[in-house]
Amino acid sequence: QVQLVESGGGLVQPGGSLRLSCAASGSIFSINIMGWYRQAPGKQRDLVATIVTGGRTNYADSVKGRFTISRANAKNTVYLQMNDLKPEDTAVYYCQISGILGQSVYWGQGTQVTVSS
Repeated sequence: QVQLVESGGGLVQPGGSLRLSCAASGSIFSINIMGWYRQAPGKQRDLVATIVTGGRTNYADSVKGRFTISRANAKNTVYLQMNDLKPEDTAVYYCQISGILGQSVYWGQGTQVTVSS
């Protein structure tokens, strides 16, 4: 089994920055995908960014140029640096890990990000 623990969420003003962290532990595939998704009240859970073990990344159009995903493979940790935050970024952010073919998907408990004046 795999456990994911997120941290770093909070309240920030528009234009501010936050850095999210997610540490995975347990039986993890050597090659995997880690990523961040977000869900606002009443809306579906959407992709924010993903990163493969080798470093290849993918971003939602809404966060390109503002967010940066990175990972430390040796400790199975993924980060999301969020800059120039906007009110539309307000959501619960969830960390995910899966095999490269989409098998064995695990989710973290979520961390709240609120962008407001």
